[in-house]
Amino acid sequence: MGLFKSSEERRIERDIKIRQGIRRIEKAIREQGRFADDFVRHAQEAKKIGDTQQYKFIRNSLKKTAAIRKLLERQLLTVKNALLIKRQAEASADFAQGMGLMAAEIGRLFGETDLVKTQGEWERAMLQAETMEERMGMFLDSVEDMAAQGASMKTDGEAVSDEEIDRMIDAEAEAEHRRELDKLSGLRAELDALKRQGEKQK
Repeated sequence: MGLFKSSEERRIERDIKIRQGIRRIEKAIREQGRFADDFVRHAQEAKKIGDTQQYKFIRNSLKKTAAIRKLLERQLLTVKNALLIKRQAEASADFAQGMGLMAAEIGRLFGETDLVKTQGEWERAMLQAETMEERMGMFLDSVEDMAAQGASMKTDGEAVSDEEIDRMIDAEAEAEHRRELDKLSGLRAELDALKRQGEKQK
């Protein structure tokens, strides 16, 4: 099945293997750190009991552990730098591939675009828009004329004076004011009830 994998699938597998290698090196570095801590404690114990031979042996082991850890850290840094260079190369390759695709697409679009036909359709659309705008203006004018005529056509029984309209507005404002006062009275009553309830609990 590996023969039929796409280049992207193979690239992902390589990235996974690289990350696994980085994790193994990081784990080894942590282990060397733990070994160093153990050697330090053992050296302290050997010194405490006066075992010079064991102390020298542990000290040499600690030196070796430090050298191994330093080597692993250099290896880790090398791998991480190589991974960054790989990603930079992939980004450059993706950029080049994308630019190639865009260039081909732009060339195709220009080959398929008939600017003369597009210009003709645009001009026709503009003429139609102007005509529609004129018609809409005429329609709105006629609507406004009819509305004005309807407002001026009053009979004695249906006519409402400006004073009556003013009274209607004032009455609505007064009613709204009374509703607000009623709300305030209700809130005061609730607060008083809560206050009395709190005093009883004391």
